Amino acid sequence: MIAMPHLRYLIGLLLALVSLATAAQPRAWLDRDRIGQGETVTLNIETTQAAAPNYAPLRREFAISGSTSRRQFELVNGRSSTRTLYAVALQPRRDGLLTIPALAVGNERTAPLTLLVAPGRSATPTRAGDDVFIESEADDQDPYVQQAVGWVVRLYSAVPLVSGQLDQASPDGASLQRVGDDAQYTRQLGNRQYTVVERRYLLVPERSGALTIPGASFEGRGAGGFFDDLFGDRGGALQARAAPRIVQVRAVPANAPQPWLPLHDLQLRYQSTPQDLRTGSAATLTIEATADGASAAQMPDLQLPAIDGVQVFAEPAKADETFSNGRPRVKVSRTFSLVPARAGAVKMPGVRLGWWDVRAGQARTATLPALSWQVLAADGAAVAAVPAATTADAARAHAPFASTTAGASRMWVLATALFAALWLFTLVWGLQHRAQPAALGPASSIPGASTPLPRASGEIRAALKRALATGDFAEVEQALCASATPPARDLDTVVARLDDERQREALVTMQRARWGGGDGVAARSALRDAFAKGPRWRVVEGPTPTPLPPLYPPAR
Repeated sequence: MIAMPHLRYLIGLLLALVSLATAAQPRAWLDRDRIGQGETVTLNIETTQAAAPNYAPLRREFAISGSTSRRQFELVNGRSSTRTLYAVALQPRRDGLLTIPALAVGNERTAPLTLLVAPGRSATPTRAGDDVFIESEADDQDPYVQQAVGWVVRLYSAVPLVSGQLDQASPDGASLQRVGDDAQYTRQLGNRQYTVVERRYLLVPERSGALTIPGASFEGRGAGGFFDDLFGDRGGALQARAAPRIVQVRAVPANAPQPWLPLHDLQLRYQSTPQDLRTGSAATLTIEATADGASAAQMPDLQLPAIDGVQVFAEPAKADETFSNGRPRVKVSRTFSLVPARAGAVKMPGVRLGWWDVRAGQARTATLPALSWQVLAADGAAVAAVPAATTADAARAHAPFASTTAGASRMWVLATALFAALWLFTLVWGLQHRAQPAALGPASSIPGASTPLPRASGEIRAALKRALATGDFAEVEQALCASATPPARDLDTVVARLDDERQREALVTMQRARWGGGDGVAARSALRDAFAKGPRWRVVEGPTPTPLPPLYPPAR
């Protein structure tokens, strides 16, 4: 047997070794994943190793130039580390899909990368041959209203730049937002090699008709030559301005699906699905949507269709935005918690999301197949599905805050009796172990007052917070009953003691969703909003009467 202190030491040592191994893994990435033939791409490698990367495996497919490095020292939590960033310019020797192999960096290796090299641009910029000029273009010349358009500004310079400012004014009738960092590479135009600074923007037209985009402008200085230095001129002034561009914005088609979602492509998939469901337990299901031609702000909320007999609670969506092929792309995922209310067979209809294909000019629908489960009872046994008519009749029979259910099964009757007995035992035990009044203070005798609770109040508040976040409605009811002082016997008592109308209405909404077929998602949202700062109790002037006789005779 290994003693506990030694076991903790071994676990800590293993975690430290894993952390060191992870930290030593070099990270490699490209500033662009798609370029044209004749252009360069920058390969970045960040490592904690003392050795430089071995670029030899790249020479077969790429011409290598402009190798640089930058070292950074970090001190975090008393531990020092040194990171080195290596950068190198790669010019592909052919077009197509190329693989950047894993490169050795000391004792570690980078992960392989892929690069798409398109054939060289056939059109040569009209200002090619100038020392500096600007080229601007949109990824779509006739977009729709509210379509996310990629707007790219490229600054070409055939002379080294010492300083400069590149500006792009926003057009009237559209929003223009800069996206990501500038990309820098070289491109051969005729007999001159240009350094290109590429800046990306997100353009969203707000109305139909002709949209004029002002031309970008540049002002800077280039590095001077021998005679410039001799006569005191440290570099010539450089200026460039692009011509304004006009795009024709189309209106929203009459037959477009709502909400309006203009895209180049939309794909849906189940990222994860539960294998089985169990009454009273939460199972998670995650949906992922990948949209070509939209930002995260333009995507509608991913929702599940209504599932009979199952409560659905949605978590906040997660989005990953990128810029590819001159336009935005976004990947949105959202996780849902499924809590079955009864055993038997349940079916979730397929997820559907309408969108507009901007290239084909027609409406499309992204779909996911329907899912079905055989819900198990809480003890793990499979139970036959309850007919829909019986379930509806039972739901109508439950009035809000009903304490008993007519025609309940023997199991529920026994469970209710057992709960009542446990509650009575807890009440008697609490009265017998009540502390002396002098120790608790005067406020402790006012059960409904807004005063500090006993030592266990922190755990009670935490339980209520967990129930509101992830628990089912039964857990919310239990947590609210426990948070009252003294504990409430049922939800009717909780409602009677609450001093906040929004909280009482939220509980009414919860009971309707629980027993009367209401909207479970709306009820969950109302509960979280109403009880965000905890329940607000009425101030009671005297102690709550109890049907039990006093444990001690009154003082004379």
